Amino acid sequence: MFSELHLAVALDGAGWHPAAWREPTARPRELFSPRYWADLVATAERGLLDLVTIDDSLALQTHRSWAPDERVDEVRGRLDALLVTSFVAPLTTRIGLVPTVTTTHTEPFHVAKALATLDHTSLGRAGWQVRVSARPAEAAHFGRRDLPQYDPSDLGDGMPPALSDLFAEAGDVIEVVRRLWDSWEDDAEIRDVATRRFVDRAKVHHIDFAGRFFSVRGPSITPRPPQGQPVVGLLAHRREPYDLAARGADLVFVTPTPAHGAEAVLADVARAATGAGRTGEPLHVYADVVVALDGPGEPGAARLRRLDDAAGEPYTSDTTVFAGSAPELADLLASWHGLGYRGARLRPATLPDDLDRIVEDLVPELRRRGLFRTAYPEDSSLRGLLGLPITVPNRYAAGVGEATA
Repeated sequence: MFSELHLAVALDGAGWHPAAWREPTARPRELFSPRYWADLVATAERGLLDLVTIDDSLALQTHRSWAPDERVDEVRGRLDALLVTSFVAPLTTRIGLVPTVTTTHTEPFHVAKALATLDHTSLGRAGWQVRVSARPAEAAHFGRRDLPQYDPSDLGDGMPPALSDLFAEAGDVIEVVRRLWDSWEDDAEIRDVATRRFVDRAKVHHIDFAGRFFSVRGPSITPRPPQGQPVVGLLAHRREPYDLAARGADLVFVTPTPAHGAEAVLADVARAATGAGRTGEPLHVYADVVVALDGPGEPGAARLRRLDDAAGEPYTSDTTVFAGSAPELADLLASWHGLGYRGARLRPATLPDDLDRIVEDLVPELRRRGLFRTAYPEDSSLRGLLGLPITVPNRYAAGVGEATA
């Protein structure tokens, strides 16, 4: 068992419950304002949380995950997650910033450059939540491919080829992005006015990637990020994303449920890592859980029922939904931690209420149990905060690849 529990929080709109925006303390008129997001991330940083992820997609939210709807009683519309984290980067100092960026319709060169920029502007606190898009509505925005309509509940043990290809493509995207981050060696920038040399040509490299889905010559136009390799994570529910995480990610966010418990999920991830031949740093596994915590004058379970009544149906999720007290949630997280989970990613049912309860009630409870930090460590990089190797060797530093300016 790992000594310290890591805590992330997943931010999305007014909260993960569809009726969250109707709460008296919600800020629906500010969902598209910079101050709203800055306030949320500042609260998470005040609680010494490891990182925030910000959800995103390339189509409007939908009540059904696989098809658009015409509902007007739920939040629709969102800001770009990468741009939100870029805005809050200079307003924070220690917490990790992990936007969701889709691989399916986004060029890997652009992804690499944008995330490297975020790592520079945050001074080494950037991460990337990889997202694969299988929704036809998203593909229709770009017109470059057709994706089949499907219901995730109809998928069995395997995916149809068109969907499997999206995960194979995502694997190539991660590989290209990582190579582009390495395409500048750490000391490639000389900045020597006397010799009129700003860059060492021999330390900026073509990556010359040629794969099934695209070819990328490189190099990046952005110098190597401060972390060398910003943290890469993704959400996984089944074999294909587990395999993708095992091949290319540092973190995987998983979704234990009563039907498929936390121990079984860990076994699934372990099989994926073995199948991928993963060596070196193990894949860090974080359990996702939607939380509705007890607050002043109202238990979390009662609030969840009230939200369900407002929505007109019980809330369901792809992962565990917890409603109760901070000590009870601490019990659950401690039990998962004992199984081998590095941490948990909490999805607040409502914002800002449940984020406030996480910071003011859950964090002190975990601290009393010796499971959570009392201060951020001296190393301010996200890799250092998460216990990942701080020094990441550059694959081109030994002269591999063709040099260019």
